[in-house]
Amino acid sequence: MFDIIGKIRGDKTIWAIVFLLALVSFLPVYSASTNLVYVIGNGTTIGHLIKHAIHVLLGFGIIYWIHKMPYHYFKALSIFGIPLVALLLVYTLFKGTEIGGANASRWIQIPFVGVSFQTSTLAFIVIMVYVARYLAKVSDKVYSFKESFLELWVPVGAVLVLILPANFSTTALIFAMICMLIFIGQYPLKYLGYVLAMGVSAMLLFILLAKAFPDNKFFSRVNTWEKRIERFTKDTPNEDDYQIEKAKIAIASGGVIGLGAGKSVQKNFLPQSSSDFIFAIIVEEWGLVGAVTIIGLYLLLLIRFVINAQKASSLFGKLLIIGLGFPIIFQAFVNMGVAVELLPVTGQPLPLISSGGTSIWMTCIAVGIILSVTKKEEEVALDLEEKRKRDEALQQIIDAQVALNEEKEADENQQKINDIKSSIRESLIEDENGDVLVNGQNPMNAVLNKK
Repeated sequence: MFDIIGKIRGDKTIWAIVFLLALVSFLPVYSASTNLVYVIGNGTTIGHLIKHAIHVLLGFGIIYWIHKMPYHYFKALSIFGIPLVALLLVYTLFKGTEIGGANASRWIQIPFVGVSFQTSTLAFIVIMVYVARYLAKVSDKVYSFKESFLELWVPVGAVLVLILPANFSTTALIFAMICMLIFIGQYPLKYLGYVLAMGVSAMLLFILLAKAFPDNKFFSRVNTWEKRIERFTKDTPNEDDYQIEKAKIAIASGGVIGLGAGKSVQKNFLPQSSSDFIFAIIVEEWGLVGAVTIIGLYLLLLIRFVINAQKASSLFGKLLIIGLGFPIIFQAFVNMGVAVELLPVTGQPLPLISSGGTSIWMTCIAVGIILSVTKKEEEVALDLEEKRKRDEALQQIIDAQVALNEEKEADENQQKINDIKSSIRESLIEDENGDVLVNGQNPMNAVLNKK
């Protein structure tokens, strides 16, 4: 255990927050699973808890494996990832799981393992990495809108169009995060305006086609979007209102300290209590204290993302942290906003807390890539610190050697002076008259004898 902890790299605070969020998830998931067991008749509470534990453990394995990879590898992976996710999305549209006959095809079954997989979440990560790669590549270049449109917006738009029919909220979230990222990446605002205009036009065209062909499976979700917006703006009884009302009752019942772990009442009446509306169950059982704690953890995670983005030495690294980190926080607040009826029902889970393997694993992939960037900066900092220590040690050796040489030179000079003094003393002799003789002779004789 301690050996594994010693091998992890990257921002330790992010590691700690992600671990705490995952740890917090076990109690509400276990508590809310009673809805699946006793109301729907699906499995056992222990079974759902073990399943969630496996998802979390696999998620941390994903984080550990990905954070070991150099983050610049993801540049190439995103290029190959775009056509891959496009194919998966096409397959999902026609072969994915349907809900009530409507085109809610968001999931595909992974062969041989029987695990459902939501392809749009993988597309989210690939698109954000691809956009970050492009912005880093053209940061110091002059380019036209046509060039950026073909290289950036055509592949991104193709993926968004494939996600849109089945999942409008995810499409809107991805597009909003892309706009945020390209704004931070200093993409020309004029070009962004062109893209927004084309996006609105394409959306209106899609809605018009849906009205013209209401029975077409491809457009069937438009009616669902309209109903959800109408339900949110009008006070009419509906299924979404039922969920929201139960969520608000759960939140109101929580008070300051909550009813206690496992004592939620509304979990037995609230659909999706372990996933989309798990925040309401947390507040009911842990009260305002639990809500503030969860919000505080996400805000602290956001702060660490901002700090690490500022520390990143490359533009690609900065954009990766922003493009993958901010959506996690944004999605969390969207989920909580739905629970308190600030937003219409979107179907967005609470990252790292809601049950569901796809949500947990995709979030862990994003966290792993972010930690890979922070690991690189940590390694650079360690290298600089090690270089500083080596330079200091080398300077100490040089200073010591210089001091030794100076001391030795001073000793040699003093010895020469002493030798000269000794030689002079030896050459000076006094005669019987007290006169000083140099080498046995009176030095004045040379003057007296000189003519």
